[in-house]
Amino acid sequence: MKKLLQLLENDCTLSTEQMASMTNMTEDEVRKQIEAYEANRTILGYQALIDWERTDRESITALIEVNVTPQRGDGFDKVAERIYQYEEVESCYLMSGKYDMCVIISGRTLKEVALFVSEKLATIDEVTGTATHFILKKYKEKHLVFKKQEEQERGYFV
Repeated sequence: MKKLLQLLENDCTLSTEQMASMTNMTEDEVRKQIEAYEANRTILGYQALIDWERTDRESITALIEVNVTPQRGDGFDKVAERIYQYEEVESCYLMSGKYDMCVIISGRTLKEVALFVSEKLATIDEVTGTATHFILKKYKEKHLVFKKQEEQERGYFV
């Protein structure tokens, strides 16, 4: 069953027929297992990975280091829940090391991201500090390599 999850994580557009042949399962077994994974929330959703640099959409992504004071009885969970409720937040992680949480957000402009940090994130009582890092260029995400357009379109003849 682990193989099925790995296949879905790498390419959720595979047909049940393709997944069945790659896992030595029947198509019906694949369908039922996927339904079970969706029901127990092992599979949380399906998403395409977009290279926004190839579009006319203006976008900036930032990684924000966040230090917080954990709450008695709830630890970091309540603070994380408050943070991840914001629409701008794409990901929120509890971390080890110099900071407590890592928050990934996207916005249209640097100013939009800065306003999120100063007006929403930093104003949460438990947040004691932030450090914002802007992602300048993506090379690889979720095992997929972002290539320059001319590299992808150039053909090689043997």
